[in-house]
Amino acid sequence: MLLVFVLPLFAAVAFAQPAAPPAAELRAADAVILGVVEGVSEFLPISSTGHLIIATRFLHLESEQPLRSRDGQPLWYRRPSPQHPAGEPLTLKLAADTFNVLIQFGAIAAVALLYWPQLLAMLRGLLGFDPAGRRLLGSVMIAFLPAAIVGLLTHDWIEAHLFSVGTVIAALIVGALLMFWAEAWRRRHLAAAAMGTSPPLRISPEHLGVTELSHSASAGIGALQCLALWPGMSRSMTTIVGGYFAGLEPKRAAEFSFLLGFVTLSAASTYKGYKSGSAMLQVFGLPHVLLGAAVAAVTAAICVRFLVGWLTRHGLAVFAWYRIGLAVVLAAVFYL
Repeated sequence: MLLVFVLPLFAAVAFAQPAAPPAAELRAADAVILGVVEGVSEFLPISSTGHLIIATRFLHLESEQPLRSRDGQPLWYRRPSPQHPAGEPLTLKLAADTFNVLIQFGAIAAVALLYWPQLLAMLRGLLGFDPAGRRLLGSVMIAFLPAAIVGLLTHDWIEAHLFSVGTVIAALIVGALLMFWAEAWRRRHLAAAAMGTSPPLRISPEHLGVTELSHSASAGIGALQCLALWPGMSRSMTTIVGGYFAGLEPKRAAEFSFLLGFVTLSAASTYKGYKSGSAMLQVFGLPHVLLGAAVAAVTAAICVRFLVGWLTRHGLAVFAWYRIGLAVVLAAVFYL
């Protein structure tokens, strides 16, 4: 059933697959490893992009050497044109980066499977049949727009300057500090509410649901999601923290994060597939991409269920400590 959601999204890319064999080999084990890393890290607040950058490096998929086809012809990521006279040769790193984005379709499938009632309500709301679904759709779209606009404007700059282990380490630490602050903020306001005092922002976990977010609260979540454009920061972390600040209990903050992720990841993966999917297929071929997406779908579904239960009982702190520990290990491995 998961592939029902995955295969249509790949259709726009698959038609461009060349008949010739792939120009480089991606082992099935590599596709499975990257799928597991994507599925586990996409919805946990630990950064899928950061983990995939690290995994790509350990799997030796970051060569900048220009690739050639089996018959010796150069392969192009961006063909020579009046705007780009020299063009941009296709490399193993560019293909791997695109692969890592496209297997997000697996995570999208997991959300579609687990949260189809909410997605159906949003569709019914769009068609005018479900007022609550229409409110939820409006909140998700308001939260989606800031990162979409900023991402389009800064996409090339981010890929050129921020996809490195060093930037991931910095983002892991900054994100951990933000999570500690958000968790302390939430607990302080809940304690104040329990004592009958009036906190600056009322938190009412028994009543406030994802369909009741105000436009300003949705925009605030969207503004925080822009931080996730920094590799290593984590889209799910920023949106869950944003849900905290909007007054949502952890379970509802995670739910809104998943629904927002469905829209955000769909847009990002489709854009990346349109822009460079055919070039990536020249390197790896389609079967391993589908394998990676299918593995990501299964592992993402498991982790979504785990995260909701964990946040309800324990909050974000353990993930913040994990991020700090990972940053220390990476710094030791790569810089000491």
